Amino acid sequence: MNACIQTIQDYGLRSLGYGERLLPREGFTLCEQFTLIGSGMIWNVYFGVFALSFGFVLATLLGVGKASTNPLFQKPAAWFIFLFRGSPLFIQFFFGYFLFLSLKQQAPMFNAFSAAWLGALVVLFLNTAAYTGEIFYGALQSVPKGDVEAADAYGLSGWARFKRVIWPTMLRLAWPAYTNEAIFLFHATTLVFFTGFPAQQQRGDALYYASYFADKTFNPFIPYPILAGYFILLTLVIIGLFGAINKRLNRHLPQEQRQKIRLRPNLIR
Repeated sequence: MNACIQTIQDYGLRSLGYGERLLPREGFTLCEQFTLIGSGMIWNVYFGVFALSFGFVLATLLGVGKASTNPLFQKPAAWFIFLFRGSPLFIQFFFGYFLFLSLKQQAPMFNAFSAAWLGALVVLFLNTAAYTGEIFYGALQSVPKGDVEAADAYGLSGWARFKRVIWPTMLRLAWPAYTNEAIFLFHATTLVFFTGFPAQQQRGDALYYASYFADKTFNPFIPYPILAGYFILLTLVIIGLFGAINKRLNRHLPQEQRQKIRLRPNLIR
């Protein structure tokens, strides 16, 4: 027990560069594997939370833009969504890394973008914004005309109508699908350190450490189930949090009309 506590102290924040400088080389214990893989989850949560936060704002603009009748807004939004939904996320990571690397050689201000903490975050942010933008666009198309007509009858128009009627209804309709997109995004963060973005000084995410143990022990049946367990717990947290928000969005509806969150994993991105 004391040895495990010491291991947690040594490797609990190893993915952020704190604690032991070198990874264990032999005699791997379960505590070491749980601790280091759990430490790597910090990066997965970081990528997921910030990509979702920034992507939500851009996705709203993309959804509204694609639904616009003005081609100056509709065409760029539609092509952006098509570009990022039509190409694999794995390729986007590679393209983003080499693009940022080229920009870094031209201007020092792009140095940070060649590092995973910012460059990979930008790629994830743009990708999830495209997928969520399409979800929001579909929800906008499904907003009942009666709600819009009622807003007009009350004298609401323009921004006031969008803010108080259209946008809340759009969120309510889109939230179950958006929840599944959020879950998949967190799962997709495992791709970061297996693309062009390097893990500096062995500071990787959960899959990075799980692969390290699998390679060293030639036994993938311990680290990978541990990794899966961490992501299952993370998924339950996301479902619980988004489910609470979903209840809040649907609080004005009768119980039988409230949409429930259903997990529908994406098999192909």
